[in-house]
Amino acid sequence: MKLGFIGAGNMGGAIIEGALRGGVIAPDALYVSRKHPEKSEALASRGVHVMGDNLSLAKAVDGVVLAVKPAYLSQVLEPILGALEGKLIVSIVAGWTFEMLQEALPASARFVRAMPNTPLQVGEGMTLLSERATCTAEEFAFVRALFEAAGKVAVVEDRIYEAASGISGCGPAFVYQFIEALADGGVRYGVPRALAYELAAQTLIGAARMVQVTGEHPGRLKDAVCSPGGTTIEGVYALERGGMRAAVIEAVAATREKSGKLTK
Repeated sequence: MKLGFIGAGNMGGAIIEGALRGGVIAPDALYVSRKHPEKSEALASRGVHVMGDNLSLAKAVDGVVLAVKPAYLSQVLEPILGALEGKLIVSIVAGWTFEMLQEALPASARFVRAMPNTPLQVGEGMTLLSERATCTAEEFAFVRALFEAAGKVAVVEDRIYEAASGISGCGPAFVYQFIEALADGGVRYGVPRALAYELAAQTLIGAARMVQVTGEHPGRLKDAVCSPGGTTIEGVYALERGGMRAAVIEAVAATREKSGKLTK
């Protein structure tokens, strides 16, 4: 399959890198169109086709990945609709629902919604695929393999797609905030900044792997670290007193609310 990317910024570029690294698709089967073509020189040097405009890309490929900002998608689609007839469309555009895509795309186009996250850049991505799709089973499997080349994939019901996106799609930003805050706590008492970041980041990596590998409830793993009357439970109490749990839940809720407003 010849696959084209309309938009190859941080996210589009990460998907491309994962696909190339994982051998899911050959460089000469990849096509890229972006606002600033000169930023794709590195891809061009590896054999990826850098196209001058979206229409020429759409005509040249079998499938298109829409990787543009939500507010721009309508104007991006309008001049290329004819070239999308009968083709696979993968949308990673936040806020564009199944119904909106169904209305905006040609009736013969087959599409699926995907929500990756930026850790795809280091091969540790988490991508959501909506199970509500109009593409064939073979095309769905190809899309899944495309994202699995750079991390994990979860197929979710369309009704929870936006809420789940608030966890994995937006979650890295929340995690970075926690890493920064955790490091700041050490810096406050004399830990060098670089060391504090290393300690905080590796601690999150290790704790996350414990959840994945052991299958234990996060609460039980937390309890195992909290000795009665010890130092850790004092820190846990401080976080609870500060409303961390509620703040994180509210953060996910805020992303879901914003997602519904992006295209209005």
